Amino acid sequence: MFELVSENPIAAVIVMCEFGLWVLLGAGLALRYLLRWRALSTLVLWSIPLLDVVLVVATALDLRGGAEAGMIHGLAAVYLGFSVAFGPAIVRWADVRFAHRFAGGPAPVRPPKRGPGRRAHLMREWYRVVNAAVITSVTLLVLVVLFAAPEGREALLWWIGRVWVVVGLWFVFGPLWESGNILARGDEEQDEHAGRGERAAR
Repeated sequence: MFELVSENPIAAVIVMCEFGLWVLLGAGLALRYLLRWRALSTLVLWSIPLLDVVLVVATALDLRGGAEAGMIHGLAAVYLGFSVAFGPAIVRWADVRFAHRFAGGPAPVRPPKRGPGRRAHLMREWYRVVNAAVITSVTLLVLVVLFAAPEGREALLWWIGRVWVVVGLWFVFGPLWESGNILARGDEEQDEHAGRGERAAR
């Protein structure tokens, strides 16, 4: 891992962006709830998407500079897609917990563990994954058309198929799986009610 980061500038940028995300998020929430500097806190939190800009610019410049397109450039696009799609949800998640811990805010509401509410929660998560895949695909296409050398384009396009496979698997083992559980529990409840009715009739 350390060797990969030290030898590949884009890998280093990805690590720095991930580290920067949590630093800015922690700093922004501390400014808001510990120091009560709400305006500065908002400015810090709004600066988080700039990390994504840094990553995509660094990736484009690396390819334009003659670097061979490879796994790390595709991974950078995937990281960008998921960061943009899930970033606001991560900020809200941390905000609620930080406010509850340090500012007397309401306790975080846990997502339902079963039933239609659980499926709705999983669907919202899946929609974010779809958004991440769209952003990733568009980013990769832009890199292919504008920045990558012809011999490296196939390596980047390969990531588009991979990210949409993730979308499909996420749906199957998320919302679809929960829908099957809901139907199974519904059948069990119907059988249980029918059994009670038969016993009552006797």
